[in-house]
Amino acid sequence: MSFDVTPDAYTRFMGVYSEPLAVRFVELLDLRPGQRVLDVGCGPGVLTAELAARVGAAGVVAIDPSPPFVEAARRRIPGAEVQEGSAEDLPFADGGFDLTVAQLVVHFMSDPVAGLAEMARVTRPGGLVAANVWDHAGISGPLTTFWRAVRDLDPQAIDESARPGTREGHLAELFVRAGLSDLHSGSITVTVGFDSFDEWWAPYEMGVGPAGSYVARLDERGRESLKHACRRYLPQPPFEIDATAWTVKARA
Repeated sequence: MSFDVTPDAYTRFMGVYSEPLAVRFVELLDLRPGQRVLDVGCGPGVLTAELAARVGAAGVVAIDPSPPFVEAARRRIPGAEVQEGSAEDLPFADGGFDLTVAQLVVHFMSDPVAGLAEMARVTRPGGLVAANVWDHAGISGPLTTFWRAVRDLDPQAIDESARPGTREGHLAELFVRAGLSDLHSGSITVTVGFDSFDEWWAPYEMGVGPAGSYVARLDERGRESLKHACRRYLPQPPFEIDATAWTVKARA
């Protein structure tokens, strides 16, 4: 899935959560200088930058279906190779990488099993394949409060809880179906602070992802009702949001 938004909008919407997540995620990956690493669905380069900091930019390849995101990642990590393409059809030879990763991408793949199988194909035998996905199906995802308020007003609204890998254990199931073994599953929780309700709310009006698309369809009265519903569920500012992502790593 390609996000038809600017890199800046995506960063303001999800970057506050994905940047600390990337720092924690790479700690699980046993990265070493000299390794060759692929970042699948790199977006504007949040995880790509963390990978490059640990193995060197020359060892990092990144790919994303969104041309603006590809350009943003190239600017952010000038020494890395960043190109346009999809997870389900990776333009790389078999076994060319020591590690292949996907942060907050599997649940947006058109075919997650095929995407993970492609990630395994381009990873050397014994190399590592790893991914994370927000807990959108539980009560601890970064968008939990938003979708809870939406359902109060619109019980038929389609949220992100049915997306692949978002419920506990499902990301591991997808790895198994893709032919991966020696799985290690877990979770990472990051905490993000907000000084005001408006700081928390403003990114939802930027049209990013399913949540942004939902807000964009509302008229002014609908937006105000949703803002009021969200405000009821949040503490008085300043406040913090805990966001949990499921993680899986496996051997190719």
